[in-house]
Amino acid sequence: MTWSLSGKMVESCTCNMLCPCWFGVKELMVMDKGYCAGPILFRVQSGTSNGADLKGRDVVLGFDFPGPTVLDGNATSRLYIDDKADPRQHELLEEIFQGKKGGPMAMIAQLSSKWLPTQKTQIAVSDDGNNLTATIGNFGQIRSRQLKNEKGRSMIVQGAGLASAFQMEDETFTLAPSGTEWSDMEMPHPQITTKSGAVAKFSWKG
Repeated sequence: MTWSLSGKMVESCTCNMLCPCWFGVKELMVMDKGYCAGPILFRVQSGTSNGADLKGRDVVLGFDFPGPTVLDGNATSRLYIDDKADPRQHELLEEIFQGKKGGPMAMIAQLSSKWLPTQKTQIAVSDDGNNLTATIGNFGQIRSRQLKNEKGRSMIVQGAGLASAFQMEDETFTLAPSGTEWSDMEMPHPQITTKSGAVAKFSWKG
C-alpha cells in the first residue's frame, strides 16, 4: 500500500552551528565532540498510510552516532511517538520512521545498528512560526529559534546533500540554533545539550 507524509521537521544535534553533516560530504563531516547525537521532531501536517489518517501526529527521532562520521553508521536510535496516536497510527508511524516502508527514512535505518524500543509519550508543542518549544514527556525539550538577518529575513541553505536525502521541500532548510536538553538513559550518551539546528518542510511518499 502507498503512503505519504508531509509537514515540518525541526532538527537539533550536539555539533556547533552548523552541523557539517548537512552538506552530505564525508570529508567535511567532522563531529565537534567526536560523536553526534540529538532529537529530530517531525510534525505531520498531512499524511495517510494503508487508509489511515496520520494528520496531526508528532514523532521524534532520537539518534546517537559514535563517529567518526554519520556515514560510518553504527548509530543507536529510538522513536518517541505522540501518545495521541491510536494503536493503528502508532504502528504505521513506527514502520515509516524506522524505514520499513521505504522513503528517506530507509537510508537512516541503514545507518542505525540498534533500534531501542519505541516510546509512546506526551508531546506538547508551542510554535509561533519562528520559535518552537516541544516538550517530549520526561525526555526533554527541543528548543528552536530561526536565525534572522539585519533585515529580519530568515537565513536559509539550499541544495545541501542531507536536505536532498531527507526530501526537504526545494532542498532548502532554515538555520535555527537549538538549545535542547535531552536525557535518555538507554542511549550511549544519556544526557546531551544541543547547539546546531535547522527547520525545514518535508514531503515523503512510498
